[in-house]
Amino acid sequence: MKTEIFTIYTEVTPAYFSDLLEFMYQNYILPHQEFFQNVRKGAIDNEYFLFFTYSKPEWKSYMDVEIKVGNPIQVKITADDTLPQDAIDDLREDLIINLELFEEKIRRTTLYFAWVKGEKVVPEKMPSKGKKTVDRLFTETMLLFYIILIGASIFLFFIIGIYAIIFVIAFQFVIVLFSDKIMARTGAWKIDSKNPNVYLLQFHLPVEEYKEFQSKYGKDFHKIKREIFEKSFGVGKELECELVKEVFSKYGIKCEPERMSIKIINVHDIVKRTTEKFNLPMPKIVILNTMMPNAAATGPSPSHGTVMITTGLLVQLEKDEILSVIGHELGHLEGRDPLILFGITTAEYLLRITLFLPFFLFFPFLYLIIAFSVIYFIAKFFEARADLFSAIKIGQPKVLAEALSKIGFRRLQSERRSNYRIQSWLGLDPHPPIYFRVNRLNKLEAPSRIKYPLIQSIKDVLNGFYSAFIR
Repeated sequence: MKTEIFTIYTEVTPAYFSDLLEFMYQNYILPHQEFFQNVRKGAIDNEYFLFFTYSKPEWKSYMDVEIKVGNPIQVKITADDTLPQDAIDDLREDLIINLELFEEKIRRTTLYFAWVKGEKVVPEKMPSKGKKTVDRLFTETMLLFYIILIGASIFLFFIIGIYAIIFVIAFQFVIVLFSDKIMARTGAWKIDSKNPNVYLLQFHLPVEEYKEFQSKYGKDFHKIKREIFEKSFGVGKELECELVKEVFSKYGIKCEPERMSIKIINVHDIVKRTTEKFNLPMPKIVILNTMMPNAAATGPSPSHGTVMITTGLLVQLEKDEILSVIGHELGHLEGRDPLILFGITTAEYLLRITLFLPFFLFFPFLYLIIAFSVIYFIAKFFEARADLFSAIKIGQPKVLAEALSKIGFRRLQSERRSNYRIQSWLGLDPHPPIYFRVNRLNKLEAPSRIKYPLIQSIKDVLNGFYSAFIR
């Protein structure tokens, strides 16, 4: 027999532990009862647990699973030695997906606040579609920006002729050179050694209370946030539960500590630790105040880089997970991916107006679909290499895999369908599918032995792409 124990951190507060347990039972076990036996759930001394025996015909074995709901969630698996490791990895993935589905549900009735000392008070809000597009221009190693600019050059060519070629390439290069400064201006707050922390407060409300709050005080949300700031950081105090309760009571919110979570993230320290492992200079750090979990890095070189982190990422991930995600982003800087992709898109542009011009003139849409699909597929090599850089330098591939599972749980759930897997490989996305990245990282046993990360990444991506068509 073998035993495996692991933990999964959650943003769920104690008031919802019982609901989380019931959600897992209703949404994971009941729909697939044929695979589960000996199911027991309950609570002992306010500690909620779920136990079941899990088996599938193809395993020819079984596993006993004990889940203790808390923060972190503790999972203990006891299984026969013949049970495939893939079965345990799949179970862990199942649990993360169900946890994230529950967290997504309670986020709809959760009040989120974020602050940085010494910085302006900025309201939390989801970006509009237009804002999302603008943000993407300078993330994902700026590939979308390159594609749009090169595409726009078609129209410029008809206006200023041959000068359009020089103008577009020169303008694009200037943007790359100053990309770190451009990204630094997109954030709500700047982080440095004097202001290293992001303060996060979340308070879960029952559905009816949340609706009542929105109808009465929804427009005053920013006012509430500013009042908490002024009564704490504004007078040199730390963020405390009693202070929050005092402010909430003015707005009809019954502040129960078990529904509240206060989190202080030393972002500067996390990025500094990452740069030390990479042996890179400290980049500029900016925080984007949105609940969309994301991080990005750009710049013309490792010594001129900017890292952008959203508050949503800080809420959803733990420190080690954030560290590994930042490792992925610094991997782009170490590999000089923005410059490389600038070179690739520029080469495509020059080939289009010279060697492939007749084909482009007769079949413009077909050419652009093929050309951009090839560019995005090549970009997957560099995203896969950034994963390897993080695994090699940080040394926690499984932690990065869990972070990716949490951030991309919706795609991970969809990619379990083989037809969606193929679609995710062929789509205009510079990232390989989440399932591929997670499986690859979970099976990475000795990342430090990899001598040529880019060559290894190209092989892995091509093998993953081929496998999607034969399974």
